[in-house]
Amino acid sequence: MRFPQIEISTTDIRMDYTTTKPQQRIQQPQADLKISQPAATLEINTTNPKLDINQDQLWRDLGMKPTGELIKEYAQIGRQEMLKGISRRVGEGNQMMRSAGKDQGRATIQGIAKQNHGPKRAGPYNIKFIPSYNAVKVNITPGTTDINIERNEPKIDVKVNKPIHQYTPGKVTGTIVQRPEVQIDVIG
Repeated sequence: MRFPQIEISTTDIRMDYTTTKPQQRIQQPQADLKISQPAATLEINTTNPKLDINQDQLWRDLGMKPTGELIKEYAQIGRQEMLKGISRRVGEGNQMMRSAGKDQGRATIQGIAKQNHGPKRAGPYNIKFIPSYNAVKVNITPGTTDINIERNEPKIDVKVNKPIHQYTPGKVTGTIVQRPEVQIDVIG
């Protein structure tokens, strides 16, 4: 006995796919950056040095004195010389008066003339250094310098820009080229 048989045949589906690739573009714009550096504050304070030079004694040693002082000095020297002259003349007069009646008048006058005339030795000789030691007085007051620096921090302004993102998604489209089929036949 023969039993009927079932014969099943299938045809697979056939598809034609078309794909569009996705596209993605990312751009990162540079940040906006502003930097400024304020100048530092510099303050300098100075006091000037002072130099005092006193040459009064030097000029005195060289004979260059103030006019008032020279007048007083020469007046004193003149007075002393005048007193010496008066004293000398009084002495000479007394000398002539004592020898007046003794026939020595002529010899007395000759002796007085010899005393007043002729080379006079300046004495004693010595070396004098002009100007004298420490005649110029120097006094120095040093100056000062104070420096103050105040630095200023830099000013930084940053604006971060967001990235530019463009995305186009991909696409897949398909068309059926052959439809699926199932065929069942009974044999027998």
